[in-house]
Amino acid sequence: NRHSIMFRLLIAFLIVVMTFPTQADDRLIENFSSHPEMRWKFIADTVMGGISSGELKFNSERGETYARMTGNVSTENNGGFIQFRMKMFNPLPEEARGLRVVVRGNDQRYFIHLRTKGTFLPWQYYQAKFEVSKKWTEVLLPFRDFKASSALLKKTPYPGDLRSIGVVAFGRDHRAEVEVLEVSYF
Repeated sequence: NRHSIMFRLLIAFLIVVMTFPTQADDRLIENFSSHPEMRWKFIADTVMGGISSGELKFNSERGETYARMTGNVSTENNGGFIQFRMKMFNPLPEEARGLRVVVRGNDQRYFIHLRTKGTFLPWQYYQAKFEVSKKWTEVLLPFRDFKASSALLKKTPYPGDLRSIGVVAFGRDHRAEVEVLEVSYF
């Protein structure tokens, strides 16, 4: 019944709020502990007719949990991406200068896509690229290095306007394998 559904939604919401990662470093956005599947979702270009495919899993190694996205990116049928994305519920402070990600993967180029209050259309975002190697690497991505996907957007994303962060395999035919241990800001 309706009350049962509302009760279950309330419980799910409380689980997300109560288990959101906490750590002494208040610059942490995500360390994939405590039910990351409640915060992150996998999206492929199939939502617009593409044929890319993949999956998102959360694995543990040496007591640390990380996200692992694998798949095949195809530019056929006007496609060309797979991604996993998290909605931001709290704005970043205005003094935040960029994002810090700890990543590894299959020696390929990947992207972080940011959506803000000003990105209304599905194809609007801010994009910064990064390279991965087979070992965990810290990557710093200043907001000034994010490029707007459209001339209609502000030139640089404002930290307080961020609404989502996506890790994206994009733009060319390739096999994707990217892992993320941590997302924070600097």
